[in-house]
Amino acid sequence: MLILTPTGRDAEGAAWLLGGEGIDCAIHASLGSLEAALDDGAGLVLLADEALFRADLDGLAQRVARQPPWSDLPFIVLTQAGIAARRQMAAMNLAERLRNVLLLERPLNAVALISAVRSSLRARQRQRQLGAHIRAEAETAARAKAELEARVRERTAALEAAEAERREIAAALAQAQKMEAVGQLTGGLAHDFNNMLVGISGSLELLQRRLDQGRHEQLGRYVAMAQQGAERAAALTHRLLAFSRRQTLDARATPVNALVDGMLNLIRATVGPEITVERHLASDLWLTLCDPHQLENALLNLCINARDAMATGGTLTIGTANLRLDRQEASMLSEARAGDYATLSVTDTGTGMSPEVLARVFEPFFTTKPQGQGTGLGLSMIYGFVQQSGGHVQIDSAPGRGTTVRLALPRHEARGPQPAAEQQVAARLDGRDKVVLVVDDEASVRLILAEVLGDLGYTVIEASAGHEGLSLLRSSPPIDLLVTDVGMPGGMNGRQLADAARRQRPELPVLFVTGFAASGLARDGTLPEGMQVLAKPFPVGELIRKVQELLPG
Repeated sequence: MLILTPTGRDAEGAAWLLGGEGIDCAIHASLGSLEAALDDGAGLVLLADEALFRADLDGLAQRVARQPPWSDLPFIVLTQAGIAARRQMAAMNLAERLRNVLLLERPLNAVALISAVRSSLRARQRQRQLGAHIRAEAETAARAKAELEARVRERTAALEAAEAERREIAAALAQAQKMEAVGQLTGGLAHDFNNMLVGISGSLELLQRRLDQGRHEQLGRYVAMAQQGAERAAALTHRLLAFSRRQTLDARATPVNALVDGMLNLIRATVGPEITVERHLASDLWLTLCDPHQLENALLNLCINARDAMATGGTLTIGTANLRLDRQEASMLSEARAGDYATLSVTDTGTGMSPEVLARVFEPFFTTKPQGQGTGLGLSMIYGFVQQSGGHVQIDSAPGRGTTVRLALPRHEARGPQPAAEQQVAARLDGRDKVVLVVDDEASVRLILAEVLGDLGYTVIEASAGHEGLSLLRSSPPIDLLVTDVGMPGGMNGRQLADAARRQRPELPVLFVTGFAASGLARDGTLPEGMQVLAKPFPVGELIRKVQELLPG
């Protein structure tokens, strides 16, 4: 017990009395000394009221306020009897500032003092027990927290390790799937090209043998077989380029309804009388900018697939509609972007597709048809063509309820379609006074172009690179037509050559001959007036047709 009674012998008397009861006492001479001695080991404080009168109690009150949550240090204050003394004590507001205060009036009664002190010490002992319990609980909680944090760290490390392993497995699976797809692609290519090469090389060998033997009968038969193999190879490369979105497209404003109507007779003849063909075409369908020939091929392929899915007959429905997608709607569709589209759909009432088949329908050489009845390139070609045109493809199918394939092609704002260029023309041109510059880094291509154009009566000048061609354009007699490859070495491609030539002669006709849709060939999706594209490999008749369009009469 800490005692502060600055006057009289109350301190010594209380210390002697309580010491006889086994209670340790420490007498202090000033309030500052007592404040310094306050700590968690103090049991209680015995104060005389004269120690508090006119004293600055702020330090003592602040020390009391900083006690631990479990501590409430008891104060016993010895006061004088009477109303005046009570008023003085009330004015000091001890209960608010020192909190746990007990007042004892003088003269002291030994029994009352001992009883009050023992009661206060018992309460103080319970506070310390509570404090010990709180500290023990805190230590237990700290240990539990540390153990929990350690377990969390261990679990986090385990999850990170599992995630790393999952990523490795996913990467390995993706690589395996990629290699499987590459294997499927290369295997399909090798199979188809081997068949074609047998027809080409075998026909040429037989042709050479017959020529060596002097047997000239039926030579055209072998030539036709070689041409057929080459045409099949060209069709295969076109389909692969379509799937990879690298084919050469002749984009033009296309009225899809007119295209469908123009193909109805062919479609009905292709699917046969067992299948009913219906059309539901939107009357106000928007124009779209695409290659109409590729769209015709896509529609015919979809109708053939629909026919094959309805072995016992059914209904094939061709529909068109306008489609406007906002960002939220586009995000819900695979590979779609917000915008306006003209859609072309083909719906059958056939067998439908399982989710497993549906997930692979766009893979090249994947087919569910029996061996020899399908190449597996139809849908992959359609997918690539629509993607390259800026649109998207959606398929809705389930076993037993048929299939709908919907092609969405971007809206085109032109008022009407461009003039049709599909008119059949004469095979020979009257162009004896025309000069054509042929630029291609492949000697065999230059030879073929020069031979065909020369047979037609044109004067042909050849160059193997863009810079060489540009020099000839500047130094040679006036050029009437530029025929150029697109991808060429030497730092100047075909489009750059054409642009440079047109800076000198804005009206110069240009025919691009290319094996793929080179980047930058069509700046805004269409070529300028007087420029056309011929895709390699090309039939001679198609070359002649393109030249006649660019150099009429």
